Amino acid sequence: MDNFYLLMIVALAILAVADLVVGVSNDAVNFLNSAIGSKAVSFKTIMIVASIGIACGAIFSSGMMEVARKGIFNPSMFMFSDIMIIFMAVMITDILLLDFFNTLGMPTSTTVSIVFELLGAAVAVALIKIGADGGNFGDVTNYINTTKATQIIFGILLSVVVAFSVGALVQYLSRLLLSFNFERKAKWVGALFGGIALTAMVYFILMKGIKGADIAKQSLDFLNGLTINVFLEKYVFAIVAVSFFIWSILSYVLINFFKFNIYKIIIVVGTFALALAFAGNDLVNFIGVPIAGWQSYQAWASSGVPANEFAMGVLGAKVATPTLLLFIAGMIMVLTLWFSSKAKGVVKTSLDLSSQSDTKERFQPTFLSRVLVRGSILISKYFSAIIPNSIENKIEKQFEKPVIELAQGKTHELPAFDLVRAAVNLMVAGVLISIATSYKLPLSTTYVTFMVAMGTSLADRAWGSESAVYRVAGVLNVIGGWFFTALSAFIASGVTAYLIYLGGPTMIAILLLIAVLLLIRNSLNHIKKSKETKAEDSLNRSESKSVKGVIEESADNISKVLKRVSKINESTINGLINEDLPTLKKAKNTVVKLESEIEDLQNNIFYFIKNLDESSISASKFYIDVIGDLQDIAQSVSFISKVSHKHIHNNHKGLKANQAKELKEISGKLNHLFGKIRVIFDSRSFGQIESIIEEKQGLLNDVSSYAQKQVERTRTSESSPKNTTLYFSILLETEDLIKATMDLLELYATKK
Repeated sequence: MDNFYLLMIVALAILAVADLVVGVSNDAVNFLNSAIGSKAVSFKTIMIVASIGIACGAIFSSGMMEVARKGIFNPSMFMFSDIMIIFMAVMITDILLLDFFNTLGMPTSTTVSIVFELLGAAVAVALIKIGADGGNFGDVTNYINTTKATQIIFGILLSVVVAFSVGALVQYLSRLLLSFNFERKAKWVGALFGGIALTAMVYFILMKGIKGADIAKQSLDFLNGLTINVFLEKYVFAIVAVSFFIWSILSYVLINFFKFNIYKIIIVVGTFALALAFAGNDLVNFIGVPIAGWQSYQAWASSGVPANEFAMGVLGAKVATPTLLLFIAGMIMVLTLWFSSKAKGVVKTSLDLSSQSDTKERFQPTFLSRVLVRGSILISKYFSAIIPNSIENKIEKQFEKPVIELAQGKTHELPAFDLVRAAVNLMVAGVLISIATSYKLPLSTTYVTFMVAMGTSLADRAWGSESAVYRVAGVLNVIGGWFFTALSAFIASGVTAYLIYLGGPTMIAILLLIAVLLLIRNSLNHIKKSKETKAEDSLNRSESKSVKGVIEESADNISKVLKRVSKINESTINGLINEDLPTLKKAKNTVVKLESEIEDLQNNIFYFIKNLDESSISASKFYIDVIGDLQDIAQSVSFISKVSHKHIHNNHKGLKANQAKELKEISGKLNHLFGKIRVIFDSRSFGQIESIIEEKQGLLNDVSSYAQKQVERTRTSESSPKNTTLYFSILLETEDLIKATMDLLELYATKK
């Protein structure tokens, strides 16, 4: 049995490494969001600064490890065998849960997941022990550290409201002070802002960094025998006041004499501080449980007492975590930060929701998001009515955005938000996390940084009438995911603990194998999806200002659309003939993405027209017609794929041999036609369009002929109404597809 528990420790160590990887992929958004979104410095510089912050924070995180040992449950109530079941269940659940959210590209809280996993597994094991001893259900409170657990959970939930509110308020006041033309403001204004922000950052670093180091617990003569911890707490206001004075003077000198951009300095310092906080606060989420398991094993192994009789009161005592382990964990986190592609997906979600400019909205409006937006508009109108016009005009002037001349289609090169908002994001998040850390609360850095970013977005009017319902829906989706994290972590961890209790070593082996297989599958799917995205013929927005340029750029899009439509149509017909549901489902999903891209082109029409030269206004009508025809083509192939999928999905009768032969023949001719058209558009040989238009009638005659044959079959031998309806639907929609393609060719025939 000793070897079994040793193997469990080895498994926990391996799980810790995996958890570090999936955890950093999720939490990178916490400290990278502001710097990347504002494009304050190069991406490489951001990564270097964040890496140094993580390395330092990891070394200073020893104190927070107590949460895994005694923050959620009372260790003295559990035996060593119970504790190992709890720890194993927690780590298996945590890895799978975080990887699931990473795959979705949704930021979730590693703190919430670990807290509720510990709670769920501890409750499950406690109930098992109570049932074995014949106790009452209410006795479970003796096993759980209810006071501390409640404090932690309440603090995490409260942080959502506080972070959003404080972020919105500070951003609103900052914008009133600085406006969007902050670089033209008086030097003292920037120096004042720099003094406040840098003071907050330094206080944050002191609270998160130095207070966690061993030297902070030693008495020092130059502090009159006080420890650094005590000194920081005793003279906090004096330290803040002196720091504010020094940093304000230094900021003024840097701005006035050295022409430094103080906002970029704030963002760099803030990125370092938040990366340090992330490692210091969240490292416990990844390695706290394995380290607690290892320390439990050491105590039990030296006791000579059976595992089911050795009480784990030893976990109630404070035990230092070896610095070497913290350093190794920090290095793994740094490597993951540099090489994780999933981290970029999570960061993108946060940036899209807080972007000041137009982005492709990822989330669809919901009833609740519409209600909230309408309510906010009504409240805004009410305040506008009671605020004097002179004051309102001054406020509006501070929120006027500078016009940036940039060729349309290059909007992605603009930062998601400006330096002021990035600085406020970092400053507010740092202060809130510092306060929580001073009370030893394992605050969710994800909740704080995300909600601060959303609050500043609202205050900065990034959620305008064009995007508000989408952005609010996105925020609600993320918050809903957080509640799902808590609930699923609690239930899944409890169930896993119960399964381990029932199955012992065999169940642990099975669960570990399942976890490995799921991680591998998710990783392979992510790689495959990334490759497909890169290889796909994505459509491009038009950037040209002339008719000729629009014709050239639209030709590329037409060729790409026809290539993808040809593949979708071929897959659909083959899937229908072979009754291959996975192929039909893939075709249906692929066409949805194509329709989304064409819709994106349509949404760009406003900017395209604004970007045209005065002499090229006629290009707008041509461009609109092209997009309209592309939409018709996509809708036709979409209809064919949907009805085909529905038919097979509902287990209706498949196509008869003659129907399959006819559809296969039409599909082949259609793909051949699309191929010839693509050659024309790729080579810009628009003079050959007339010959293609002449061929269309032959294909339309074939479709009409097959429709007539089906009419005759229906009158004489056909016995399946569903089959007949499907066949006619495909023929009619194929006819519309051909006509829409020909309309497109005729547009270009007039421009040759």
